[in-house]
Amino acid sequence: MAQKCPWSNAAKQKINQNRSRSFAARPGACSETVNAGIKSLYLTPSIKPKPNLCIESLPSEMLIKIFSYLDAVSLLSVGCVNKHFYHLANDNGIWLKIYSICFQPKRTIWKMKSEETETVSLGCAALHDRKPGYWKKEYIFKQIAAVKMRVMRLVKPVDPYTGLPCKNKEAMKASGLSWMIVLKDKNGKEHLTEKAKLSFKDTSVTILWYSTNWPCLDSLSTLKLFGVIPLLPDQSRGPSKNGPRRRSLIAEYHLANVTESSVALGADKLVQLFSLKPGLLVGLWKEKNEIAFVMASLHYHQLLERSTLGSATVQYALPPNKPVLDDVDPEYGLHDYSLHLDMHGGSCTYLCGTFKSLFCRKGDIANGYLRLTVVSLKDNKKHLPLTGTLGLSWETDVFKGNVKDCYVMDVTLLDENGKPFWCFSAPVYIELSSEASSLYDYLGRTYTTDYADSEGKVCVELVWLEETKEYFIVNLVLYISTKKVNNWYGTNY
Repeated sequence: MAQKCPWSNAAKQKINQNRSRSFAARPGACSETVNAGIKSLYLTPSIKPKPNLCIESLPSEMLIKIFSYLDAVSLLSVGCVNKHFYHLANDNGIWLKIYSICFQPKRTIWKMKSEETETVSLGCAALHDRKPGYWKKEYIFKQIAAVKMRVMRLVKPVDPYTGLPCKNKEAMKASGLSWMIVLKDKNGKEHLTEKAKLSFKDTSVTILWYSTNWPCLDSLSTLKLFGVIPLLPDQSRGPSKNGPRRRSLIAEYHLANVTESSVALGADKLVQLFSLKPGLLVGLWKEKNEIAFVMASLHYHQLLERSTLGSATVQYALPPNKPVLDDVDPEYGLHDYSLHLDMHGGSCTYLCGTFKSLFCRKGDIANGYLRLTVVSLKDNKKHLPLTGTLGLSWETDVFKGNVKDCYVMDVTLLDENGKPFWCFSAPVYIELSSEASSLYDYLGRTYTTDYADSEGKVCVELVWLEETKEYFIVNLVLYISTKKVNNWYGTNY
């Protein structure tokens, strides 16, 4: 057995001194050793951290199982996340379940050996023989058809005075209809505003938008007014802003040089009002010349069609009227008109009345217009007082106001069959008449209100009575374009 060589302490100290001398003699040797150790650390393969788990990494079978607990609106929203989710959310098994719950099949087969009833009309064949997304489309089409049927039942009863559906408000609620404006700046960026306050009248709805985050007016190019409806309206709750919806373009307005290209209606201490056709009112702060609010007045006639049947880029085109010829009546198209007139300022109503049996003699046709006299200067028994002082109410998150001497005029003119012939709702203003008054029954200033579009004109003459602090309509005349009458009745005037 080999024995260890005994070393003395003196010998060990000498060996250590020699080692230290060798390192001191070769200083680079130590740094090379350290560098080699550092390189070995970099060359050693690092341990990859475990990836974070997310819902997208789950197996498709598990995702389909999760999706099966969603309702239809949530399922459509999930399908917009990415392509993978879209294909999974089209699964016929999920949609067949939703479809069968909502639309119960008419035929069922009872199996005598089973304790429970089993519906086999929607079985495996309905899943495997159909393309992905088939039952999703079937469910959506049936839901849309059901909503249309519900709306049609509501708009069927007609008011004999206005000639319009009696339950317009209920029909809009059933369809989930709302309105939004989109402001587009010169760089193409869009700013959406949906928060709105609604005011319903007999023949129109007034919509008021206001916000504290309006873009700079000088940077804006256009304003678009849309009707918005949910793809699947839920009657149990209000329309969801996060669910699938579709837009219908109602009107588009150019905002370049608003103060120069539009009609100034009036102003108060805080805002100035400018009218853009058709039926849009823009309120600008006086100090900053920035948008304070936007107000739209929409007539009920064809409102549902315009707000639901158009696309996001193209307005809905009204179908042309099919004229019914009448060779017996030589004055066909000149008589039996009915007018429903509503004058209001948002929340206040100043006049609401119906005038029947309006007519025009052939001798009153001039300059391409038919003249329909509603209130005559000569017949003071039919002069109409207005309730309250004319003004247009507005409000924002912080301020409220009322601009005097302007209001919203709703005109609904019906033909001899009670069918809406000429309808509009638009903001108008009154101004002091430059002509001397020929009225001896009233001691007061005379004012006028005028409105005109491609189909006709409205001229109103009012007298302000200082003693009673009220306006009286002493003259009201409608001028209908002969081109409009000829196209409507198939006549030639």
